[in-house]
Amino acid sequence: MTARLRGWALLLSAAAFAPAAGAFTATINPGSRGIYLRVGDGIYTGTYTGNGTPGNGGGVDVVSTTVPAAALGNGVDQVMTTTASSGVSNYDGYAFCNVPAQIYVGGFYRRSGSGGAATLTATVPAGLTNAQGQSIAFSQISWTSSGNGDTGGQPIPAGTFQPGTQALASFQINTWRESCHTFRYANDAVVGAGTYTGRVVYTLSAP
Repeated sequence: MTARLRGWALLLSAAAFAPAAGAFTATINPGSRGIYLRVGDGIYTGTYTGNGTPGNGGGVDVVSTTVPAAALGNGVDQVMTTTASSGVSNYDGYAFCNVPAQIYVGGFYRRSGSGGAATLTATVPAGLTNAQGQSIAFSQISWTSSGNGDTGGQPIPAGTFQPGTQALASFQINTWRESCHTFRYANDAVVGAGTYTGRVVYTLSAP
């Protein structure tokens, strides 16, 4: 996750490395052990339901906002935009997220047998910093969770970043789970102009 402030405009950015109805969780068939996570734009050939192939890599997407000097520190949340180019689900090709307003977060945990879960975490630095060494607490950034066609609660729910390793969601064995995150900067503090950056790393891990 990366954040920026420029000139007398405050530019805050955030970057991450990973059927139609929303609040989307799908049961997948047990099989060879596999785990896949996409945050923003990832690599996936085809779709899961079409026997596609997940890839490894992709760019680091940036989430950012520019806060005008007149609004700096007034406590009014600033909606952030992203550099994501695709909101299409890798599960079945459905246009689940609205880019560039949202970041897609989804994937699967598969294994033979039953029982167990993978855990989605975010590794969050203490703050976003600029070239002058000034900082903004990462807890100033939060997100809501939704998706086109949503009908209920989100498998990767809304939250606020907290420094350290933060648990975001549990992926039960042999399920695909996905949500669309919209980020906001709380804008609670008056800070010096500049470009503030920081990176959050998302990890899906299983025992």
